[in-house]
Amino acid sequence: MQQYMPVDSRISGSVADATTFRSLATLCKISYKRHGMTRSSEHIDKPEPRGQVIAAVLAIGAIYLALPSNLVVGPIWLLPTVIVVLLVPTVVSHRVGKYSLNRTLGMLINAITTVALIASVILLVRALPGHRESPLQLLRSGGLLWLTNVIVFALWYWRLDGGGPTLRLKQKRFGSTSFLFPQMQIPHDERPEFACAHWRPRFIDYLFVAFTQSSTFGPTDAPLLARWAKILAMIQILVSLVIVILLISRAVGVL
Repeated sequence: MQQYMPVDSRISGSVADATTFRSLATLCKISYKRHGMTRSSEHIDKPEPRGQVIAAVLAIGAIYLALPSNLVVGPIWLLPTVIVVLLVPTVVSHRVGKYSLNRTLGMLINAITTVALIASVILLVRALPGHRESPLQLLRSGGLLWLTNVIVFALWYWRLDGGGPTLRLKQKRFGSTSFLFPQMQIPHDERPEFACAHWRPRFIDYLFVAFTQSSTFGPTDAPLLARWAKILAMIQILVSLVIVILLISRAVGVL
């Protein structure tokens, strides 16, 4: 004989199950939000690592030690020494909170390396008609200067965007004020799915921008917004074009 539960018992059981389901769903939702907020907060609140920037600056000095002496202004050890001498107080000033001094010294290093890069490219142009370098040496020198061009302008973009890394960390703004990175083009409601709700660029992002501009002679995935960025990009692309054209013309001349 079929037995039936009292109506009140069935109703109360259904209500209990529904309440339990809603509670579990609410807990899962809260846990997801907390996890997403924690990841975003860690990304935006964590100080930007400076190790990559220091390595990039030191790489410029190392590249100049590898260049032929006829492509370097002054003694070959001069630029690496100046970089190291200025880099030490730059790092120390950031550690002790002297951010104005840190920014000034960083800009000075960028300016010196930029002048050295342009001077070396000019010396490369002057050396080409005299065939002072073999094709292999010319290819090596051109490649080193091309790589220096990428690093130098990546440092400029990193140093100037949004007032600099220190101000970007202080303001905790999403994205960039000078470049339209792909993360900034994702709809606002979809950003948590891509873990970029509070995304800010790091040095590697600026290095990628500089690399693609030197490779394609124009912006690729990150269009330029600020006028200063466009001016610097034109200089960077011009330097890259000169180096590539020199290498191609010498290669054709050899053939």
